[in-house]
Amino acid sequence: MLAKVLSSSVIGIDAYLVEVEVDIARGLPTFTTVGLPEASVKESKERVKAAINNSGYSFPDDRITVNLAPANIKKEGTGFDLPIALGILTATQIVPQEIISKFLIMGELSLDGRVKPVNGSLPMALAAKNAAYEGIIIPHDNRREASVVNGIAVYPVETLSQVVSFFRGYARINPEKIDVSGLFEKNNHYEDDFCEVFGQEHVKRAIEVAAAGGHNLIMVGPPGSGKTMLSKRLPSILPPMTFDESIETTKIYSVVGMLNKDQALITKRPFRSPHHTISDAGLIGGGHIPRPGEVSLAHNGVLFLDELSEFKKHVLEVLRQPLEDLKVTISRASSSITYPSSFMLVAAMNPCPCGYYSDPKHECKCTYNQIHRFRSKISGPLMDRIDIHVEVPAVQYKDLMGESFAESSETIRQRVSNARSIQSERFLKAKIFCNSQMSSRNVKKFCQIDGASCSLLESAIDKLGFSARAYNRILKIARTIADLEGESDIRIDHVSEAVQYRNLDRSRLFI
Repeated sequence: MLAKVLSSSVIGIDAYLVEVEVDIARGLPTFTTVGLPEASVKESKERVKAAINNSGYSFPDDRITVNLAPANIKKEGTGFDLPIALGILTATQIVPQEIISKFLIMGELSLDGRVKPVNGSLPMALAAKNAAYEGIIIPHDNRREASVVNGIAVYPVETLSQVVSFFRGYARINPEKIDVSGLFEKNNHYEDDFCEVFGQEHVKRAIEVAAAGGHNLIMVGPPGSGKTMLSKRLPSILPPMTFDESIETTKIYSVVGMLNKDQALITKRPFRSPHHTISDAGLIGGGHIPRPGEVSLAHNGVLFLDELSEFKKHVLEVLRQPLEDLKVTISRASSSITYPSSFMLVAAMNPCPCGYYSDPKHECKCTYNQIHRFRSKISGPLMDRIDIHVEVPAVQYKDLMGESFAESSETIRQRVSNARSIQSERFLKAKIFCNSQMSSRNVKKFCQIDGASCSLLESAIDKLGFSARAYNRILKIARTIADLEGESDIRIDHVSEAVQYRNLDRSRLFI
């Protein structure tokens, strides 16, 4: 007998359909799996056999051949256990073929027949919806993330016998439903708030500009000046995630298996802060079985690199491509996988090994060579890709007393959201979403300046030695500052403030 069960697997963060064909023929008892299965898929035969027997069904003592089509793509993961088991039961006429062919099925089986969670159920649910299937059978722990997809019934199951009873009409499984809008309202609160930060007004202004235009930011200052504290509060002033952004980000976490069983969507912008000992594969992604790195886990959010100069130089250099292309492509001999990586890079570092270079209250004890080696880890091309550079001095005692008023994150967030709304309208016909993503053509079109601003910019470039890339960055930042003020034209004061945010360029700070 021949049976066909529909399942799915993942390449990158997108799912593709897999047809699980099971043929049972007379002959010596064997169990063969073909169709480029990886080790975890080959091992499924032992789990499937034990699960069928322990669920009260008979495992056939015949020649069993399982084909995973398309056969030219490698199949990974344990999600084929349940489809293979149901394919065997369908081939032995326990489960009706005409009913099971209407559903997409996935799940790992334990030896006692329980259905265990798998990675990637959200993109698989999207694939089932696009293929116009009647429903999707998924493990109970994956029910919430899959149920955010409208237009397809999601049936959570806990055991193999429950699935068989459902297909035979002996049991009913209620489709999982979820209130997506309620998820966004419930998870819109941040514990860290800018109202708790006193002093450093110019740094908070720079962070607001960075958030409004999606600009990359680096902060340089002595230990204890508040660089990390300010960075951790950046997500609280970013615009709320849209549903499409949330789906795209959640797909990444679903593929990696980083969603909790009770978590349906990533509704807050991610804030990833990897340790400086991370490898280039951990940061960008890769491995024997490619998986997303930190730059992809920070998609639509913030990637914070604390103690930037402590990262290995070759690790920092691999950031250059995702900062420009907003995606990462990992190539292997058999395939090439692309992961999205549109994130805000926020970095913090000390100005020298001891941390007190240019600090008026502490003496720097570092030699010229020590400072040179310390700073040379961050290359000029990488610094050019960081839009805003800001110095963070030590906080004064009078500021620590907290007598002055500090704006809340919600107030700042409103201004940032208004600026982003202007940009969304501006780039409505383009495939970009904020000022930092503008190409040279967009800069020429949307960042025109008057004669006085041109003279100021020319003087700054001659004296500070800015590169051509830095010139474009200044115009983008000036455009963002104008958007924050609701101005359609870029004025000279906007350009002047933008120039100040490039004061850590290689010609001045990096030796």
